[in-house]
Amino acid sequence: MTNNPVMLITGASSGIGAATARAASKEGYRLVLAARSTEKLEALQAELGGDREVLIVECDVQKGDDQKSMVEKALTTFGRLDSVFANAGRGGEPGGFSEANPDVWKDMILTNIYGVGLTIQHCLPALRESKGHLLLTGSAAGRVTIPGSMYSATKWAVSAIGYGAREELRGSGVRVTLIEPGMVDTPFFDKPPAHALMPEDIARAVIYAVSQPAHVDVNEILVRPTPTE
Repeated sequence: MTNNPVMLITGASSGIGAATARAASKEGYRLVLAARSTEKLEALQAELGGDREVLIVECDVQKGDDQKSMVEKALTTFGRLDSVFANAGRGGEPGGFSEANPDVWKDMILTNIYGVGLTIQHCLPALRESKGHLLLTGSAAGRVTIPGSMYSATKWAVSAIGYGAREELRGSGVRVTLIEPGMVDTPFFDKPPAHALMPEDIARAVIYAVSQPAHVDVNEILVRPTPTE
């Protein structure tokens, strides 16, 4: 069994998650890829070396039992977790606080905040053991005020979770990095602007953070498209 490091990625079936899986594979990582559906994950597994290098797990991050099982399968298969990228998330819809569908809010809050908390809780014992690296997908929307945006509020919360996790883990050797993309051309958006970032741009930021020596803790990486005017 190879001793290459292991990275777990939630929301790995497309967009930033899939791009990060490809980038991490090139760096020699073994992968645990989780998403609500395994259909796209199966193709990604085949592309990146098959089941010897890539474990795929069906996981709804809103369900604690799914996340517990995800970590158990990862440790049974690879014996360790070195990096965990809590990337699963979803967007909202137009309407602001006045008119948006509250059911969409509920699902978004449970995915973007509660789901991230569950990922951290279930992965922390393994990360403490490896003195590993926790990464969270925040957003540029978590740094600014966007009128009527519950999505922005959830990403402000992710920033707070990242800061809080870093303080809880102080002295443990576990590093915590917030990855904060601006507009990215992913299925997340129906019509991203022409100058949007690509998922691979964010994947490079993840690899930069995890590739630093153990004494370097990259706290936050804010990545925005270069202005065109």
